[in-house]
Amino acid sequence: MTKKELRYVYKERRLELGVEQIEMMQEMLLLRFRQLNLPVLKYVHSYLAIDRHKEIDTRPILEFLKFRHPEMKLVIPKSDFIRNSFVNYLYGPDTVLEKNQFGILEPAGGEMVAPELIDLVLVPLLAFDERGYRVGYGKGFYDHFLAGCRKDVCKVGLSFFEAVDRIDDTDDFDISLTFCVTPHRVYDF
Repeated sequence: MTKKELRYVYKERRLELGVEQIEMMQEMLLLRFRQLNLPVLKYVHSYLAIDRHKEIDTRPILEFLKFRHPEMKLVIPKSDFIRNSFVNYLYGPDTVLEKNQFGILEPAGGEMVAPELIDLVLVPLLAFDERGYRVGYGKGFYDHFLAGCRKDVCKVGLSFFEAVDRIDDTDDFDISLTFCVTPHRVYDF
């Protein structure tokens, strides 16, 4: 299937999930995530879940990572919709969040963090394939961002659903994941 086809199918599949089903899947996903053998983490980049899109809530994963890596700093993006890119800011208890034009919470400002400092990225996605390529919302924000990160950055996708065999229209700009975690399995690419 193509990215466009997968985007449509998996948006619909996610919207069909009920609250209890999502809660159970999130708990199972966290158990799988804990199985990852991760290096020492200084900077972790994460998206803030968009509830209306039924995205995976990263907060339990981040709490686990912070417990395992007490010195870890959390980084979140602020989108630039003209360039289809984002700037990364440290995120803490004092960070002021504001909704952007699409209703997505983002930092109002703060201390910027260079992409090359980031050790791990929690990557949002709608679908992914057996090779580690993903389908996002189609604007290329994460591919652009990941291209600016270190080559050894750990890229972890989070998905309620298992991998498809192959995304038919990947290209040279697509960057594969290091791992993808689902409620039933950890994929290692």
